[in-house]
Amino acid sequence: MGLTSIASWFFRSRQKDLQRHNNEADILQAQVLRHLIERAENTEYGRKHLFSTIKSYEDFAANVPLNTYEELKADIDRMRHGETDVLWPGTVRWYAKSSGTTNDKSKFIPVSNEGLQGIHYAGGFDSVALYLMNNPRSRMFDGKGLILGGSHSSNYNLNNSLVGDLSAILIENINPVVNWVRVPKKQTALLSDFEVKRDRIAHETLKKNVTNLSGVPSWMLSVLTRVMELSGKTHLEEVWPNIEVFFHGGVAFTPYRQQYQELITSPDMHYMETYNASEGFFGIQSDLTDPSMLLMLDYGVYYEFIPMDEFDSEHPTVVPLTGVKTDVNYAMVISTTCGLWRYIIGDTVKFTSKNPYKFVITGRTKHFINAFGEELIVDNAEQGLAYACQQTGAEVLEYTAAPVFMDGKAKCRHQWLIEFAKEPDNLEHFADLLDQKLQEINSDYEAKRYKDITLQHLEIIKARKNLFNDWLKARGKLGGQHKVPRLSNNRKTIEELLELL
Repeated sequence: MGLTSIASWFFRSRQKDLQRHNNEADILQAQVLRHLIERAENTEYGRKHLFSTIKSYEDFAANVPLNTYEELKADIDRMRHGETDVLWPGTVRWYAKSSGTTNDKSKFIPVSNEGLQGIHYAGGFDSVALYLMNNPRSRMFDGKGLILGGSHSSNYNLNNSLVGDLSAILIENINPVVNWVRVPKKQTALLSDFEVKRDRIAHETLKKNVTNLSGVPSWMLSVLTRVMELSGKTHLEEVWPNIEVFFHGGVAFTPYRQQYQELITSPDMHYMETYNASEGFFGIQSDLTDPSMLLMLDYGVYYEFIPMDEFDSEHPTVVPLTGVKTDVNYAMVISTTCGLWRYIIGDTVKFTSKNPYKFVITGRTKHFINAFGEELIVDNAEQGLAYACQQTGAEVLEYTAAPVFMDGKAKCRHQWLIEFAKEPDNLEHFADLLDQKLQEINSDYEAKRYKDITLQHLEIIKARKNLFNDWLKARGKLGGQHKVPRLSNNRKTIEELLELL
């Protein structure tokens, strides 16, 4: 009997329990909300917002305001300095460093012990549980899992308090038993220099029996490329013959899918998307034939949603999970056991099903282009690029896009900066296909493109090799969970990149 057969027994109870997501969603979420209120009732935030009087969702929504990071920043900074019982009971020692806001380079998301165990690790456990349920012949535990991590550093020099990438926090606190089935070694996984880390991971794992991968697609691809360089092989299964699954998240997989399929040609390879952000673990692809993810309802996360067409209004409609509709673009709002209260996370989602609740990530509330009323979101960009690549055989490695604002002749357009892994034979044809697809899937974009009156044909600039990595490196963001903004309503990012071009 292999180790996977033994390990599978530990997941069976949870596999049965997950069936409650099909018909008890409202019950599960009501239980989560009640737990959050009771646990935080005597915190400073709980007293200020009268948690002791909250008896229903309506009370909760009336007592607690919507928050961005700016509204919670002062309280989080006090927590980072060691104050207790502020947003969550006790002392919070861990802070996940995330991409910044308009006013700050970085956000520091509190990660309480309860959140670490009941949200982040619970999501990792359920990812494996669902994978094994769908793949009973799996042998993933008969080998090693290659897990990419970031790095961490001291938090205000306080004892036992650290800030860093969420992945580093997870690796630092992981159950020692897991270290028997994962690579690389902890010291390597937590290195801050990604280029050094990449090389060491490749050397450490080259002769191991790696069966599964976990990480951000872009950074994992960089590591696997180094593995291939060292091995001299053509395909990854020649190095790791038992490779079977990649648990991926952090960025959309669409631009990388073709490259992975060329790197790993085994018909037994699986790709499973997860939605694990610094703020929480929210979704898992429960059916590998369906790109949508199952919303995880019984962790320490309570969900609310704002329709994106009301997002910028002074008093937007906010609905709990039971109030959502399919095929509507929503901004996600969360309250968690890490002390985030009605927190607008910045991601947008669209539900594909309500029984169970399944969704796809459509983009960011701030990562879009709406300079001329076109309302282009990341989901549109991913679909358009996938179509253009499919038609031309091209492969996109990285990209960003921004508006070119009206000149003296009232001419304006979208400018795309694309680094290709495989260039199209004709860049103008690729641009035509992308433009056509965007018009097909986005009626606002189509209307603005009508006869080139408002918005002219998009422009593509070909980026040199490693341009985006060089940009990230110059900002100390190479590796970890850092990523390039895909769409921007201003030209700051693209101008910085063009200077390096």
